[in-house]
Amino acid sequence: MTVVPEGGEPRGWLLFLHGILGSGANWRTIARRLLAARPDRGAVLVDLRMHGRSQGAPPPHTVDAAAGDLVRLADTLSLPVAGAIGHSFGGKVALALRDKLDLAELWVLDATPGARAEPTSDPDSAQHVLDALRRLPSRYPDRAAFVAALTGAGFSRVLADWLAMNLEPDGGAYRLRLDLDAVGALLADYYRRDLWSALESGPGAAHLVIAARSRALDADDRRRAASLPIAVHTIEAGHWLHMEAPDQLLALLSGGKTLPAPLQP
Repeated sequence: MTVVPEGGEPRGWLLFLHGILGSGANWRTIARRLLAARPDRGAVLVDLRMHGRSQGAPPPHTVDAAAGDLVRLADTLSLPVAGAIGHSFGGKVALALRDKLDLAELWVLDATPGARAEPTSDPDSAQHVLDALRRLPSRYPDRAAFVAALTGAGFSRVLADWLAMNLEPDGGAYRLRLDLDAVGALLADYYRRDLWSALESGPGAAHLVIAARSRALDADDRRRAASLPIAVHTIEAGHWLHMEAPDQLLALLSGGKTLPAPLQP
């Protein structure tokens, strides 16, 4: 999905890269508001492999494979790719993409550049959400039943509504359109990969945005990031910072330019 500014003349695309269990559509509102402040850019709201409508990609399902998909996507676009904005898993894909495309700007949103063990007790982690989805039923009579199942498992209504975007009709009911095993393989590779080198050197400006109440980056990560020649920003939010603090995130992405008011539902 592409978004262009009203009345603007974009000279390059920004790739919006969602996290595990997300989709490009999650970023529609933020992209539209950002382009109103930056009319020299257009946005590509990407469904990364095995997410959204990008189903059926051949294995292996890895960070590098997802970045390779983006290189092929870039070859089909009408304008050059000027930058990438990636959250969580998408942030690591953006780091891998930096070795493959000449990006003028890179935004890594609450994603650890390094390798680490998969979390087993962090309720804010994508792994925790994925584990819960594996325990829940695969089909639901309606979207409300899915949301109720998630909130009953201890997740917020905002997160449950967001995850419900992954439902599709299935014979009078609804089911998740995701292959949870393939998504799990992508997440496992996210934890295995060490891409600090991609953040430490590369073309263009690099930004690391840390959610203050998230555990995605530990104390060692934060100290290492502070020592690098990159811009490090902190937002007072949990890991899902684009849902919890969209205005603060947009202020960073826009470089302080005037932003339009939030879109009315």
